[in-house]
Amino acid sequence: MPFAGFDHIDLRVRNIAVARPLYDELMPALGLVEITVAAESVSYYEPVHAVGSSRRFFELNEDPEHEANATRIAFRAESAAEVDSLAAIARAAGARIIEGPEILDYSTDDTYYAVFFEDASGNRLEIVYRRPHRETAAQALSAT
Repeated sequence: MPFAGFDHIDLRVRNIAVARPLYDELMPALGLVEITVAAESVSYYEPVHAVGSSRRFFELNEDPEHEANATRIAFRAESAAEVDSLAAIARAAGARIIEGPEILDYSTDDTYYAVFFEDASGNRLEIVYRRPHRETAAQALSAT
């Protein structure tokens, strides 16, 4: 069976009000454009594709006792320029401990370009573009 993708991500944060500035800017930039607010949660939904269809979403749930760990959520970008743009949005919206954007040596052919950062609760996030093997790092960066 081929991987069908994720239905949703349920992320804990210590304080919704403190978390929202980053996620309210970043999630719509990633394509999760509809924001739904409840008492102790905020959900970011993808657009409606067809009447009656389900939509993927990213949800923040408040948990004052939340302790971040080494888990990282990585979002896919379609280009190096998109990584740069999303990194700037995250930085302006209050992301912490920002590393990159940079080419990482995870592979021998320089195909991994990413920015790493944390939210106010210490949750680790990443935005990554994996260049096609035929595209060199220099070509990808010159396009930004």
